Amino acid sequence: MRFDYSGHGQSSEAFTDGCIGDWYEDALGLMEEITEGPQILVGSSMGGWISLLIARSDHIPVAALFGIAPAPDFTERYWTTFDAAQRAELMEKGVGYVPSEYGDPYPITKRLIEDGRDQLVFQKPLKIDAPVRIFQGSADTAVPSDTPVKILDHIDCRDASALMVKNADHSFSDPRCLALLTKELDVILDSL
Repeated sequence: MRFDYSGHGQSSEAFTDGCIGDWYEDALGLMEEITEGPQILVGSSMGGWISLLIARSDHIPVAALFGIAPAPDFTERYWTTFDAAQRAELMEKGVGYVPSEYGDPYPITKRLIEDGRDQLVFQKPLKIDAPVRIFQGSADTAVPSDTPVKILDHIDCRDASALMVKNADHSFSDPRCLALLTKELDVILDSL
C-alpha cells in the first residue's frame, strides 16, 4: 500500500490543515481497511515518524519496520531552533515558515507543533517485536545524522540496525540507495 497523506502530494486538503495525529490516523485507517496480517512498514522522513507511531500502537501487527531518514519528533526540533521572532509569528499568525531546499518555504503551523507534542516518540517507551532497519544519508540536510542512533538507543528491539550511506541525500532514492533498500527487504522477506 502506498498513499499520500492529506495535504501531501496528490491528495486533497492543504498541508497547513493537517498535523502528525491526522496523518497517523490517515495511515492507520487505510491499513486497517485494506491490509491483513503482519505488515512491513516503510516510512521516509515524516513517514518514518508515522511508522514508529503505528508500531507503538499495536493496532497493526508489524513484520518489520524500514525507516528511510526517519524524522520522529521533528516538530520539537523546529520549535527549539526558532528564535523569539519566529515563535511569536507562529503563535500570533498560526503559521511560520522555514527555508526548504525543495523550493517554497516549508510552513510550520501552531497546530503542527502542538499536536506533535502529543505524538512524540522519544518521550515514551517503544517496544518493537520485529526487525527494524534504518537508512540515512550522510548528505541529508533535513534529518540530523545522529537520529538513527537516537532511535536505536530508544527502541526496545532485539533486531535493529542502521546504515549510514556516504553522500546520499534526504530522498535516499538514487540507484545505489534503492539497491540497498531492495537487498535488505529481500533479506527480511526471506526470513519471514
